[in-house]
Order: sequence, then structure tokens, then C-alpha cells
Amino acid sequence: MSDTAKRRIFAMLDVDGDGVITRAEYLGRVDRAADACGRDPQHALVATARAAHEEVFRQMGSNADGTVTYEEYRDWAGQDAFEESCRPALGSLFDLADHDGDGHLTRDEFTRLRAATGNSPEGADAAFTALDTHRNGLIQRSVYLAAIHDFLTTGHSPMTHAYPPGTPATTTH
Repeated sequence: MSDTAKRRIFAMLDVDGDGVITRAEYLGRVDRAADACGRDPQHALVATARAAHEEVFRQMGSNADGTVTYEEYRDWAGQDAFEESCRPALGSLFDLADHDGDGHLTRDEFTRLRAATGNSPEGADAAFTALDTHRNGLIQRSVYLAAIHDFLTTGHSPMTHAYPPGTPATTTH
């Protein structure tokens, strides 16, 4: 996995930019996504997403101090972490946005989800255009997860548009 991709993602997850991801920051993704997607906080899909994100946060933090540093994230992130815990967590966010449960997101659903989880609306819009492989105004769940997988593991994918180059995490610390 490229260090640049890891830095971009870490910066998105470190909401307040203080150099650590707290449990509240990480789990806040679920609450923001649920709110942006119009899901009741007590909905079963929200509970599923919270549980999946709890597991990811537990796995990321190697020292169990309630925070994740870039070094911990860097050492954890990769192919195995994606398959074991990120795929279910990211899929659960997709499901929050997929109101009719058909396995597809419209541009509006996708943009609201991605903006709620830390992407700029412009970056989310560009990513949607790149991921709409059938040019039918819909993104398939499998295409979405494959694109994030590719970005996380190689640093290259249509999801690159969702993580603009100007993100603070692209600088070397």
C-alpha cells in the first residue's frame, strides 16, 4: 500500500487534524453517514455499521489507548486489514446510503455519503463519475468496494478523485 494513500486516508479520518484518530472521530463517521442518509440512529443498519466500525477501530489501535496514530494506522492498513474488517465496515456505510436496498447508489446518495465521511462534495462528485462504469447514474456496491480496495492497496483507483492531492496528509511529516 502506498504511503501517500495511507496519509490521505489517515488525514480524512483524523477529523480535527491533531495527528491521532480518536474513537469518537472514527465512530462519528457512522453517525454522520446515518444522519446524511436520513437513517434513524436506532435503525438496524446503523447498529451494523457501528459494530463494524468498532471492530476496525479496535484493530487499528495497537496499544489500546483509545487513539490511533499515523504509525499504528500505517502498520495496520493493507490487503489483510481491508479484507478482514474494512470491506464489512465500508459496505455497511454503503448500505446506509442505499435506501432501496438494490445494491446501487445514485449520485446524490453517493455524494451525501462521501461528504459525510470526510470527502469534499467536488471530490465525491468526480469519484462518482469515474465509478459509474455503466453510465446509468448508478454505482454498484461491488464497484465501490473494489475501487476503495484498489486505492487502499495500490494508491490508484477511480476513488483517487475522492481524496484530493491538496489533502494535508499528502505532505511528509
